Amino acid sequence: MAEELDIKELEQVVVRFSGDSGDGMQLAGNIFSTVSATVGNSISTFPDYPADIRAPQGSLTGVSGFQVHIGAGQVFTPGDQCDVLVAMNAAALKTQYKYAKPQATIIIDTDSFQQSDLDKAQFQTADYLGEMGINPDRVIQCPITQMVKDALSDSGMDNKAMLKCRNMFALGLVCWLFSRDLNLVFNFLREKFAKKPGVAEANIKVIQAGYDYGHNTHSSATNVYRIESKTKTPGRYMDITGNKATAYGFIAAAEKAGLKLYLGSYPITPATDVLHELSKHKSLGVTTVQCEDEIAGCASSVGAAFAGALAVTSTSGPGICLKSEAMNLAVIMELPLVVLDVQRGGPATGLPTKSEQTDLLQVLFGRNGESPMPVLAATSPTDCFDAAYQASKIALEHMTPVVLLTDAFVANGSGAFRLPDINKMDSINPPYVPEELKGTWTPYMRAENGTRYWAIPGREGFQHILGGLEKDDKTGAISTAPENHDLMTRKRQAKIDNIEVPDLEVIGDVDDADLLIVGFGGTYGHLRAAMEEMRAQGKKVAQAHFKFINPLPKNTAEVLKKYPKVVVAEQNMGQLAAFLRMKVDGFVPAQFNQVKGQPFVVNELVAAFSKL
Repeated sequence: MAEELDIKELEQVVVRFSGDSGDGMQLAGNIFSTVSATVGNSISTFPDYPADIRAPQGSLTGVSGFQVHIGAGQVFTPGDQCDVLVAMNAAALKTQYKYAKPQATIIIDTDSFQQSDLDKAQFQTADYLGEMGINPDRVIQCPITQMVKDALSDSGMDNKAMLKCRNMFALGLVCWLFSRDLNLVFNFLREKFAKKPGVAEANIKVIQAGYDYGHNTHSSATNVYRIESKTKTPGRYMDITGNKATAYGFIAAAEKAGLKLYLGSYPITPATDVLHELSKHKSLGVTTVQCEDEIAGCASSVGAAFAGALAVTSTSGPGICLKSEAMNLAVIMELPLVVLDVQRGGPATGLPTKSEQTDLLQVLFGRNGESPMPVLAATSPTDCFDAAYQASKIALEHMTPVVLLTDAFVANGSGAFRLPDINKMDSINPPYVPEELKGTWTPYMRAENGTRYWAIPGREGFQHILGGLEKDDKTGAISTAPENHDLMTRKRQAKIDNIEVPDLEVIGDVDDADLLIVGFGGTYGHLRAAMEEMRAQGKKVAQAHFKFINPLPKNTAEVLKKYPKVVVAEQNMGQLAAFLRMKVDGFVPAQFNQVKGQPFVVNELVAAFSKL
């Protein structure tokens, strides 16, 4: 019995589920990570989707992966390599084994390793384990397909429906391996399939079968493992993806500001989930419109901002190109608009399901004319909530469009999110035009901080017109006067420059580091893990990570010039490094640049930084 086995406590473990894109690996991984977050473990996940819409079944290009890193203490990345690899077919083993540690436990469905499967996966011999140099003692070889059919033989389900449950058998086996409470899994499934109880119970039966298989055979594992939570702050937690956290951040900001939330969007990978999530919340005053194209999505949001809503438009890099004219309309009209850019691999269609940081210079400078715009970048899936909230606060309080950068890694990844108390969150106070200005107010009259007053249409005595042509600073009428254009350009720039953002925080060996690691956005966890590993080796290293990029924190130059060596690491060819050189006189950093469509690998970072 499993209870008689030695239950070994681990500090952390990485599990990777992989299979055909129709094998339900994302769902299995999501359930396992949700259950882990529920019991108080820290988690970081990485869904790795194929770029093909639907590759041929069993093909090398159609493999879908989901990796989750579970820790007793805080974890910062989904892990470089996994301790347990689930490979549901031959192609998954062929393509995903490189992500497994040498001593990893591998779970395979032997029913999906027939000769035809091996041929599709381009194996040369029938000895696929030997061909890949895998020790059979580390492999749990289980006829999953047949055992699922046996478990559901009296269910009345057809063969196709039964095969859809194979992922749940693998999940049950992994739950046994890590001593997970199956009741938490069962509750998740009954809630997810509340309208299809038959499907829920079939999946539950298969999960139990997978758990029992491990329990009764002890498979080839020598231990059952447990990961105890050590660092959690009491509160309500949920496993949340970055896109869902972003959506919730916008809802919270609208609630705090007392406004309706409007999203004008056009579907694009990997941003579409934000549209899907917000569309579920009409009861919270959320309006979502799926427009006919990117331009209409942004233009409709500009209209919503003029009408007095918290207006958002969401897209990825290709959509930013199309939205740029409407974004500039919000710049010259000085309206609050949040532009969400979930970055993906480019250029053109590029790698639509992969992650990069290649849109930074586009959102800073990719518009005609002088068009200053605040730019924020979320640092993790759970930070997407705060980043969306802060972007909304800046847009509403400073009457400006704001770009929020996330990326496919943080948008699709997930973490354990502690639900915040909205009463303790920062207040949001839009600069509504004071009633006492009635009769003397003009559209570009400004508050003391240089922000244009906001007059909501329908308010008696404050009727006005805004548009894309330059306006006179005093009257709001169309003006082509050279001095006025120069004045308005400078006022729009000063308004952005004067936005107060938090100081740049340095962690690690703050006072005496020999190397400062600098990055922005979604690479935070990998750079943090690299710093911690180098410090454990006795090296003096610190980290400074940018969440607020325009305007830069006021102490940016002081921090960057304090250390003898600085390396800027980013998933592009050096865009943040170029921007910092432009903004900080005499700053010449070392650079670490990768554009692979994949997250950084911590071991590679440590090796590169150690050479510095």
